[in-house]
Amino acid sequence: MRRTADLRKQQIVVEATRLFGNWGYDRVTTKELAASCGVSEPALYRYFPSKEAIYDAVLSSLESRLQVKELFDSLENEQDIEKLLFDLANDIFQFFRTSQDVYRLMLYSTLGGHAKAKRIYRAVRGTYVDFLIRQLDRFAAANLILPKNNIITARCFVGMVFECALSSTLWKGFLGKRFNPTDIVNNNIPIFARGLRRDVVKIGNAF
Repeated sequence: MRRTADLRKQQIVVEATRLFGNWGYDRVTTKELAASCGVSEPALYRYFPSKEAIYDAVLSSLESRLQVKELFDSLENEQDIEKLLFDLANDIFQFFRTSQDVYRLMLYSTLGGHAKAKRIYRAVRGTYVDFLIRQLDRFAAANLILPKNNIITARCFVGMVFECALSSTLWKGFLGKRFNPTDIVNNNIPIFARGLRRDVVKIGNAF
């Protein structure tokens, strides 16, 4: 019986994530959510006391879906800034390919001024930003990169990758020609990394 209840709650969270991601939190009613799950509205309230409680469960599920521990552990001692950026960018693209509903939900919550928008940001985008700040600090301490504001650098890098991921998933073709993630990563990461590294050869007066 307990397992059945857990499975039903999981189904509700999955459907709520999809509906909130497609239409935004405010536009989805509990009646619509119950219908999508194949239960009555009173039955829905047996599993969650309110729409807000469902939303909290959705946010918790987003945090658990972001499986980055293995990647972050593998990069903790990486000495090549370009490889570190490549691996982070590729992981973000992979996350978008399998979790478009997550970013839709983040966009809707932010645009709608929802009180918990910041928590969604921290659960998704902020996780990558915080990790990259720590790694840039580590590279800087080892004198492997030029002195920069590592917070700004990390935010701009992650923002660039998220924007590219959006363009290749949610906003496909909005600006005409489409590029696949491999092309985007191979084009942009070397430019970004070489602007940070100390060992880049400076030619002529361009620098």
